Amino acid sequence: MNKEKTKQLRKSVAAFAKSDLKKSTGQLLNTIPPFLVLWFLAYQSLSVSIWLTLGLAVVAAGFVVRIFIIFHDCTHGSFFKNKKANDILGTISGIITLFPYAKWKREHAIHHASSSNLDKRGVGDIWVMTIEEYKQASKGQRLWYRFYRNPFVMFGLGPLYLILIANRINRKDARRKERLNTYLTNLIIVLLYTLMIVIVGWQAFLIVQGTIMFTAAMLGVWLFYIQHTFEDSYFEEETEWDYVKAAIEGSSYYKLPRVLQWVTGNIGFHHVHHLAPRVPNYHLEEAHDTTPPLHHATTITLKTSLESLKYKLYDPENKTFITFKAAQRRIQTERKRANLKPKHISFETK
Repeated sequence: MNKEKTKQLRKSVAAFAKSDLKKSTGQLLNTIPPFLVLWFLAYQSLSVSIWLTLGLAVVAAGFVVRIFIIFHDCTHGSFFKNKKANDILGTISGIITLFPYAKWKREHAIHHASSSNLDKRGVGDIWVMTIEEYKQASKGQRLWYRFYRNPFVMFGLGPLYLILIANRINRKDARRKERLNTYLTNLIIVLLYTLMIVIVGWQAFLIVQGTIMFTAAMLGVWLFYIQHTFEDSYFEEETEWDYVKAAIEGSSYYKLPRVLQWVTGNIGFHHVHHLAPRVPNYHLEEAHDTTPPLHHATTITLKTSLESLKYKLYDPENKTFITFKAAQRRIQTERKRANLKPKHISFETK
């Protein structure tokens, strides 16, 4: 895509980067009140059936994901026209979803500015190693990477680490305003949770709120993972990295059933979001539908998204994600061609 077409593409999508107070207000009304009602019903259902409680909690978790999308829009300054309104709602929705607003806002901005850039990995993204990096890593580093990329760890322990530890601690380079926002968020969460435990009891609170937040966090990690981890995802070194290519070729179009698209706040149109972060979630689908070049983004469905679980390492030479087994076969082939004594490097997960 030449510079003129790139400029035109960004201009076309930028036309949708306008918040609509009526739509934003409507989204708040059809998201937060239903979540509160579902929480109450889940608590009340404990006297009926634990399975009914868990079922209602899972549904409520979907609304937490939707609240997070609102939070996410606020960090981009796209949910409201007014910056202060975005900051206030962002902090409140961050308390509900357990995400400190200022901290995540900065880290996510770094993610957008460096997504798919091999030389700028490490902030706000999923840990990805190239084949060569894995080859050169120590045994301990390879073991840790295999542990990190294991689905049970990434989608089981990962969500717990994210909401209980990572989101509660400031980065070393955080400024005073960011630190204070994190402290305030943590303090309000502690006070709010303490009050709720006093009212409903710690067991009921753990069952209802614990199930809701863990499920929501797990779904969130999955969405973030799948929208950047697919076979032909774009990654380049700094000298060759291109913002538009990173958006369209390095972010997927996660085509979900209508109900799930609604629950996830259209974030499946991730390629549109990365191309123009200021487009509110409720305009993403229209921006995609009316901009033909965006239709070339990699489309992933619920079924095909599961295939991405096998991709562990990135192959810069062939511009593709590969499995540990495929990487092992390639390394063994290279050693044979070089007439070197085979040296085994384990790529197998346990």
